[in-house]
Amino acid sequence: MTAGIYAGRQKLNTLLITKSFGGQMTRKAVNIENWPGLAEISGLDLIQKFTNHLKKQPVEIFEDSAVKIAKKNKIFSLLTKKRKKFQSAAVIVASGADPRPLEVLGEKKFIGKGVSYCVVCDGPLYSGKEVAVAGGGNAGFEAAISLSSYVKKAYILEFGPQIRADKISQEQVSQKKNITVIVQAALKKIQGNDFVESVVYQDRKSKALKTLKVQGLFVEIGSQPATSFVKGLVDFNEKDEIVVNPKTSQTKTPGLFAAGDVTDVKYKQIVIACGEGAKAALSAYEYLQKL
Repeated sequence: MTAGIYAGRQKLNTLLITKSFGGQMTRKAVNIENWPGLAEISGLDLIQKFTNHLKKQPVEIFEDSAVKIAKKNKIFSLLTKKRKKFQSAAVIVASGADPRPLEVLGEKKFIGKGVSYCVVCDGPLYSGKEVAVAGGGNAGFEAAISLSSYVKKAYILEFGPQIRADKISQEQVSQKKNITVIVQAALKKIQGNDFVESVVYQDRKSKALKTLKVQGLFVEIGSQPATSFVKGLVDFNEKDEIVVNPKTSQTKTPGLFAAGDVTDVKYKQIVIACGEGAKAALSAYEYLQKL
């Protein structure tokens, strides 16, 4: 959306293709407290402000999703899910990433009501409460360490028999009295009325079902960048994120730019994604001026 705003301000003939507005901001960020100038705002309210701003720009919006992009003789061709075809001289990919879901009973019901995919966004909301973190890798341990500053108790639930986090992270967790690590834990169900009240997991060794009374569950089992439609035009890192030039946001294909969580930019934050979108649009403008 920021790329669209900047492209519009540069008077570029711009088409923004999206299946919906909001992305991870509406799925993950229940309450945002780190957007400059706004001490506190919900993800839904902030994305509405973005949408209103975008729609004031001379940008055409087409509600659909891209399924394939190709390039021939300096011209890109794009095919959408609705079988619409478009051509352009430059493309910005800002399709983001989706958290990898647990696919357990109750997960979808409680998203935004105790189930979260972003500790940075929602951690402070659980001050004094008990929470669980699904995932015993680096992300899960880092999430638990961050939460330990707010919560009364945090449980790390690792599916496998061994912890996958780095030794340093394990040592840091071992020094936190309010963090407990549980291995061989297969999450089965998330329970509650209006909000999460407990989670049920199976001890994979004893096969017994056990219940943890928690008010929140943070899912940290990885994410899935939306990149399938640009394969062959970009390089990917080990996480399937698009590799970009950090100065220009350009991929290995001239005229093809990428921004936000779909890229290999290290920190996944709203303010950083917006900055990357602005950078990509300005770089695209500069690229087009040189053609």
